[in-house]
Amino acid sequence: MPGSTAALTRLRVAITALFAMDGFVFAGWVVRIPDIKHQTHASVGALGLALLGVSAGAVITMTLTGRLCRRYGSHPVTLICATLLSLSVALPPLTHSVAALGAVLLVFGAAYGGLNVAFNSAAVDLVAALGRPIMPSFHAAFSLGGMIGAGLGGLVAGSLSPTRHLLALTVIGLLVTAATAPTLLRYDTPVPRTERPTDAAAPRRLDTRTRRMVLVFGLIALCTAYGEGAMADWGALHLRQDLDASPGLAAAGYTCFALAMTIGRASGTRLLERLGRSRTVVFGGGTAAAGMLLGSLAPWIWATLLGFAITGLGLANLFPVAVERAGALAGPSGVATASTLGYGGMLLGPPAIGFIAGWTSLSAALTSVAVLAGIATLIGATSK
Repeated sequence: MPGSTAALTRLRVAITALFAMDGFVFAGWVVRIPDIKHQTHASVGALGLALLGVSAGAVITMTLTGRLCRRYGSHPVTLICATLLSLSVALPPLTHSVAALGAVLLVFGAAYGGLNVAFNSAAVDLVAALGRPIMPSFHAAFSLGGMIGAGLGGLVAGSLSPTRHLLALTVIGLLVTAATAPTLLRYDTPVPRTERPTDAAAPRRLDTRTRRMVLVFGLIALCTAYGEGAMADWGALHLRQDLDASPGLAAAGYTCFALAMTIGRASGTRLLERLGRSRTVVFGGGTAAAGMLLGSLAPWIWATLLGFAITGLGLANLFPVAVERAGALAGPSGVATASTLGYGGMLLGPPAIGFIAGWTSLSAALTSVAVLAGIATLIGATSK
């Protein structure tokens, strides 16, 4: 039976595996960026332009994917996007110019953005069917997959060429997709009609309040992703440049953040069941703001690492809650809106902090993460 406990459990395992695969593949690509830069003889500026292909492809396809999910169902779209992601990650090592790299990264970004909307939409339906706030567990799988992908990528970087490494990611991605396909194609998530805000053939027009609430949750996603992007790009430099940390300790900064975020998401369901969504956002945003103030302003390395970890714990469940609520209100279109705003925040964070740091200092610029976490706290406190 589609609505049986066994079927829902199989769906949860399959969707979790795809979240983990997505994080694993993306992290594996990221650790080979320096090699691809050398291969294409790209300057830092040219590489930055090429990397915008990932962002541009993702943003372009996110809204389109919401419509495709509404028309054809999130499960088939998820499998198609997962296949495209797995195939496209092998393309960057085949390029020998910045223009070619930008073109293939546009395809890779399109698959990545599409997959994120599609499997988040599938996860939102499963959350409604199970009646439990399990959304953070899927994002915990993504974070864990990313940590494993980055760790293994670092280990094999000296022994495997980028071509072989990324081809291995293709094989792993296709195997995971093939393993989950029978479950996703066989079972449809039995969400009650009252939980479906749209009809597959003719989605109803959302009222003004619903559209406003979707944007509110999208802003929470933006504030959260801003912090994630900032920590990934600037955390290690802050430790190295401002606190004279060794290269190893500087690298540990993002590890502390990512590990804490994974732990926070793994325990997110229990936290949501105990506190509810609004209080979880308020508690998480306040915790992240306090942690980032400590991490950016403390004069000691150990305190900065502690602050980064606290920030990861605080931000952990804000994005999953925002996407889940937007999806519950507006279906795949809501997921697409929140994801697009969240991705925009991740893109905005690094350059914004660089601009602020140019005027003040990197330490002061990183406090903007605390400011946006505080804004997320206020939004959570005032939205119902």
